[in-house]
Amino acid sequence: MKVSVVLPAKNEAEGLRRTLPALAATLPGAEVIVVDDGSTDDTAAVAASLGARVLSAPYSMGNGAAIKRGARAATGEVIVFMDADGQHDPALIPQLLARLEAGFDMVVGARDGSGQASVGRGLANRLYNRLASWMTNHEVKDLTSGFRAVRADKFREFLHLLPNGFSYPTTSTMAFFRSAYAVAYLPIKAAQRVGKSHIRPLRDGLRFLVIIFKIATLYAPLKLFLPASAVFFLLGCANYAWTFLHTGRLTNMSTLLWSAAVIVFLIGLISEQITALTYRRDA
Repeated sequence: MKVSVVLPAKNEAEGLRRTLPALAATLPGAEVIVVDDGSTDDTAAVAASLGARVLSAPYSMGNGAAIKRGARAATGEVIVFMDADGQHDPALIPQLLARLEAGFDMVVGARDGSGQASVGRGLANRLYNRLASWMTNHEVKDLTSGFRAVRADKFREFLHLLPNGFSYPTTSTMAFFRSAYAVAYLPIKAAQRVGKSHIRPLRDGLRFLVIIFKIATLYAPLKLFLPASAVFFLLGCANYAWTFLHTGRLTNMSTLLWSAAVIVFLIGLISEQITALTYRRDA
């Protein structure tokens, strides 16, 4: 099967000098696409000089946007996504491909604790993994890893769902689980990146929190809305018990909490139906 390798790159000239030669040695016949996301250094020139096909954007559109552009341009039956900063070892790609040949539709390189950029991001990723595992009823070992191999036709089904920012691994993984496509994990060790990370903890902290809720609403909204509805209902019951014992009457607060429980439940029910329509292949 023909393999395309897509590397989103923003100011990653130094990383590409290390990654592309190793990639050519591992997969000499593969199509290599470097998506230059508005770099201000010589990323595009370095990639072209090392034999990669370069797709350049006039300005930065985001990591997810680069992934989508690369996926549309790839001609292989299988697409391998990896970072251009030297964190991912091209020598591991044959192991990813072997798992695809065994019948899986997506194989993700799952990092251990040493592969996380910082303690804070490591804790956040563990939180994401636990939430995703609860949502899917499958063990999710690394929800945010950008090193993965996918069947191209299946991955393209979900391009309209992928954000332009940094959460494309999260969205694509949950989409594959939702559509009953088989997902496997390959344990890997990620090296330290070359250069400076584009993620800003303070700026991106709130955005990553939103991703948690996006995971829930993207995959199974009722698993988020039903517990919230139950909390409102129980609070209404508790408030009614308290006011009845002390004043012998039903207050507006209990009624308001029960109304909120019904509204939240109905929103969850509607969201569940919308999610089902989102994953229809003919939608």
